[in-house]
Amino acid sequence: MRYSEQFMEHIEYAFNAFCKIVLRHEAINAWRDLKRKEAREVSLDYLMSERCFEPFSMDSYFERQEKPTVFLVLGKEVIVDDERLAMALSRLPQLRREVLLLYYFVGYRDEAIGRLYGRCRSSINRRRNVALKQLRKEWERLKHEE
Repeated sequence: MRYSEQFMEHIEYAFNAFCKIVLRHEAINAWRDLKRKEAREVSLDYLMSERCFEPFSMDSYFERQEKPTVFLVLGKEVIVDDERLAMALSRLPQLRREVLLLYYFVGYRDEAIGRLYGRCRSSINRRRNVALKQLRKEWERLKHEE
């Protein structure tokens, strides 16, 4: 079926009008977003001129007087800065402590830890969960001792 020349021209004009309306509304939305952003944000130059502060911070990992505790796991040194956490970890059996340290501090997954110890992933996962429960009990015990 062929459309007449007049009908095709009408379709073109209608599509052109539709595109103009969509673009106009998108421009309005962009303008509103910019105004909303401008109302909520504060310029860094303004902050620097109004208040005298340093726009940075320094990490203080090892600035304490107490020495961090170092655990050796499979030839890797794991540094624990918190004294109570180090004490609670030291009270755990060696395998449970190593599983926790490898998972949370070194970043190994259960499968990789299982390959290291010759166990399956689910066994390591169960050991880790049991170790976490025991660590939580030791943590609470140390908290009450203080």
